[in-house]
Amino acid sequence: MGKKDASTTKLPVDQYRKQIGKQDYKKTKFALKATRLKAEAKKSGTGIRDVFLVIAAVLLFLLCIYAFFYLNLSTELNLDVDLD
Repeated sequence: MGKKDASTTKLPVDQYRKQIGKQDYKKTKFALKATRLKAEAKKSGTGIRDVFLVIAAVLLFLLCIYAFFYLNLSTELNLDVDLD
């Protein structure tokens, strides 16, 4: 008796997947194509953003090093000059 009841019931995940599949068929081909192209553009666009972030980080690091050396050398030069 228990086997018969267990085989007829479906998992909620399977029912959910079927509902999603039915909703996808209701969409037009143009809408599905546009959604796919939008997702692909988002995936490929992240590479360019990462490149700019890396370049910005390197430039910021170099700017910090430059500022460190500039401040250290400028204070030493001012101490060497006598005002008398």
